[in-house]
Amino acid sequence: MATFLTRDPRHPDFWDERFEKNFMPWDKGNVPAALQAFVQAATQPLHTLIPGCGNGYEAAYLAQAGWDVTAIDFSPAAVQSARVAIGVWGRHVIEADFFSYTPAQPLGLIYERAFFCALPPEMRPDIIKRWARLLPAGALLAGYFFHDDAQNASTKGPPFTINSNEFRQLMAPFFDMLEDNPVSDSISVFEGRERWQIWRRRS
Repeated sequence: MATFLTRDPRHPDFWDERFEKNFMPWDKGNVPAALQAFVQAATQPLHTLIPGCGNGYEAAYLAQAGWDVTAIDFSPAAVQSARVAIGVWGRHVIEADFFSYTPAQPLGLIYERAFFCALPPEMRPDIIKRWARLLPAGALLAGYFFHDDAQNASTKGPPFTINSNEFRQLMAPFFDMLEDNPVSDSISVFEGRERWQIWRRRS
């Protein structure tokens, strides 16, 4: 079992250690089914941002489908890992902080996968406000959200769970939910507590 010096997931060093030691229990290793269905059903490609992209499998998938995608991570080790994992598509992965990154053009989609639940609960309002600032009215936030209605927001993690009602209340000022479905292909750390959701930025 790997041992780690850093314990605060708000800092890049936390993630650098885990990528450098190949400790990535959140890594699915492929592209989840709901995202594939979402892309196949889309009427046009969307300019997409993937925050906290990890190994970047989804970035490679979207790029191969002709989507304009940028995947970001503030961990240098994660960026390096992604570039190795996805080869030529690694050019879509850059080192950047979600809270200060500015897209080159307006976004049509932010894809969420194990980013929101990777950061401590006290950061949730700031993450949601940043989503709202980055997305113009009508643009989409879609992806996987780690809910647990058997308890309040978890204090141990990552990953940190959130009660689904609490999440909806935090989202309500900025987003309307379009879709909410169970996930059939979760990895063990998320199994039974993961939802595929699509949200639209309100006017």
